[in-house]
Amino acid sequence: MLTTRFVKGSPNWLDLGSPDIEAADRFYGGLFGWSFQSAGPEAGGYGMFKLDGGTAAGGMTVPPDQGPPAWNIYFQSPDADATAEAVRQGGGTVLFDPMDVFDLGRMAVFTDPSGIAFSTWQPGRTKGLDIVNDPGSLCWLELCTPDQDTSLAFYTKVFGWGTSSMPFPDGSGEYTMTHPAELGVDAMFGGIAPLGTDPSETTAYWLPYFEVTDCDATVAKTRDLGGTVRMDPVDLEGVGRFAKLADPAGARFAVMQGAQRSG
Repeated sequence: MLTTRFVKGSPNWLDLGSPDIEAADRFYGGLFGWSFQSAGPEAGGYGMFKLDGGTAAGGMTVPPDQGPPAWNIYFQSPDADATAEAVRQGGGTVLFDPMDVFDLGRMAVFTDPSGIAFSTWQPGRTKGLDIVNDPGSLCWLELCTPDQDTSLAFYTKVFGWGTSSMPFPDGSGEYTMTHPAELGVDAMFGGIAPLGTDPSETTAYWLPYFEVTDCDATVAKTRDLGGTVRMDPVDLEGVGRFAKLADPAGARFAVMQGAQRSG
C-alpha cells in the first residue's frame, strides 16, 4: 500500500492542472472535503489542496493553450538530474529540465517512450504528500499504456521498481503491480493496465485513485457537482469497489472503496 515513507521510486506528489482552479476547489471540496490554499504570489498561482490540515495534492490554473486538464504524478528521486539522464537513456523525453522550486525541492517533467507524461520530485524542505490512503487522499496509481512490456522496462530502469502480479478475474492475463525496490511488496502503489481493455480509456496516461468510504455515494456526488462518470462502480474481489470519473474540466481520476471499508 502507499506510504509517506518516501524512497526512490515512490509516488510522493501529485497535482492538478486545471483551467479554473477555483472551480476545481469547489468540485473537489464538495467531493473529498478538500480546501485549496494558495502558496503565495511568488508561487505563480500554485497552491495545496488541504484535508484535515495535511496536504493531499497540489494544483494550479493551467490555461487551455498550455495543456489539457489533467492530474500529474511525481515519483521520488534522490537526484533529479540523474533521473533526467536515465529517462533519456531509456527512450523517454525530458519536457522540462530539472529546476529548483525555492528550497522546497527539485523537479523535472518527462514523457515515457509511449508519450505518457510524469514528473519527478527530489525533496528539499517539502518531502511529499502529508496524507495517503485515508478517505479523500491518493491510494493507488494505474498506468494505462499501449505497451506494458516497454513501459515496465522503462520505469524499472529509471526508478528501480520491483514488481509482482495477479491474474485478471476473467482469466485474460495478469495485472502487473509495482513497488519501490527498497520497501518491497508491502509498499505496492500501482499497476500497469493494457490500453484498450477498458472502453473508458482511449489515451495512455497515469490514473490516480483516491480512497473513499462509499464508492456509489461518491459517484452520485460527482454527477451532482458537474463531473462525469466514465465507468460505473465495479467490484473487484479482495480489493474493493471502484469507479472511473472526471471532474467538470475533464481531468480524469478514479475512486476506490477498499475491501476493508466495503466489508
